[in-house]
Amino acid sequence: MSEGGRHSAPPRSRHSAARRRTRMWPLLLSLLLVAGAVGGGLALHQSSERAEGAATAGPTTPAIDLAARAAAVDKVLKRRAQAVLADNETEFLADVDPGNKNLVARQRTLFTNLRQFGFARLAYEQMSQQYDDAIAQKYGPSTYLVAIAMSYQIRGIDMVPVRAMLGYTFTEKAPGDWMLVSDTDLDKRLPRGSHEEAWDTGSVLVKRAPRVLVVVEQGQVQLATKLTKMASSAVTAVTKSWPGGWKGAGVVIALDDKIVRGADYTQPKNAEDALAMATWVYRTLPGEATGEGERADSYVVINPRNRDKVDARTLAHEFTHVATAPYGPYAPRWLVEGAATYVEFLPMEGEEPLLLDQYKLDVQTKYLAKAKSLPVDAKFFDQADSAYPLSWLAVEYLFKRYGGTEVGTLYQELAALGSTQAERDRIMVEHINLTEAGLFQALKTAAAA
Repeated sequence: MSEGGRHSAPPRSRHSAARRRTRMWPLLLSLLLVAGAVGGGLALHQSSERAEGAATAGPTTPAIDLAARAAAVDKVLKRRAQAVLADNETEFLADVDPGNKNLVARQRTLFTNLRQFGFARLAYEQMSQQYDDAIAQKYGPSTYLVAIAMSYQIRGIDMVPVRAMLGYTFTEKAPGDWMLVSDTDLDKRLPRGSHEEAWDTGSVLVKRAPRVLVVVEQGQVQLATKLTKMASSAVTAVTKSWPGGWKGAGVVIALDDKIVRGADYTQPKNAEDALAMATWVYRTLPGEATGEGERADSYVVINPRNRDKVDARTLAHEFTHVATAPYGPYAPRWLVEGAATYVEFLPMEGEEPLLLDQYKLDVQTKYLAKAKSLPVDAKFFDQADSAYPLSWLAVEYLFKRYGGTEVGTLYQELAALGSTQAERDRIMVEHINLTEAGLFQALKTAAAA
């Protein structure tokens, strides 16, 4: 039975067009993160110095056996990774500067956090050395400031190993014996979205369910339980509704911090209206193999200001982004957000049905009648009041006219190859015999009928 057959009233206010202007349509901003250029001249490929072991170090660093240093620091990093997997806090802290009480405390909290995530794999890898005279003067002539790639796979969550970035500062406390003296010196120079992970923010609580992992502040048991239930419902909904079935998992991060991973809720455009963002998780890091990095998955980060407004439908929207993230970055925004909203609005266990028949008429009357085209990428979030409803209408038309299998295939090819308008139109004609402009006219014709 359709939602329109269940009730005679308009859809509940949460999903009505009027309320969406103040609650949901404006700046959901899912997958808005665009991997920024690597800042501060930071190169993420492996250093040729490390590979050759014979290059000259920076002007503030004395001559040193680079191969020996690399080998010694590798041992430190390997010991730390194995300590997490083996639940050995003593070993994890063994190479941390004991005189820096704040660093020791942060590292102890980090260890406790990491243990909760349940890594199936964990490794740290040195990337390129960085140079900073002020830091070298602070820690001494043996200062080694280096970008580190953290490779990990959370058991039952990550389908493939993924990577994040951090920066460490080491000094040589004795010949061949290197000590971690800082874990924050490179933070401002690392690529946006590939660091500042949930385990880096302070004491957290991790709660699990099948194909679900929720992260909240330590002690927020009730919130964790609530979000886990919502996330489980949303995972089931996306698995059922997305063409071909989705086999991935949903990670929900709901911390008090306003900057976590690629989500920045200090920005005015995000702080007020955004509910949540699906932030990319990388198979290879931005700047490492390609400028954008190769995406593997997404984790959802909830806006702490709007935490109470999130429900299972919100998470179903975001998990649709998670399900489609591996396809690639080039799908048009109307398809990205339209598909997520389409799944969000479908019947869902434990959620009130929506009057989609009436909502469709409202969208056709209020937005389609005034529109000149499908929402364009560059202005999508600036015109969110109309862009989200029109995107939903377009995807709803595609599902009904061509079926889920064709929509899923179309999405995959557009995401992988649709980097130009010509390519987008070629792919759409190949699949549905319509360009983007043709699809817009089809929506107009359907509304008139």
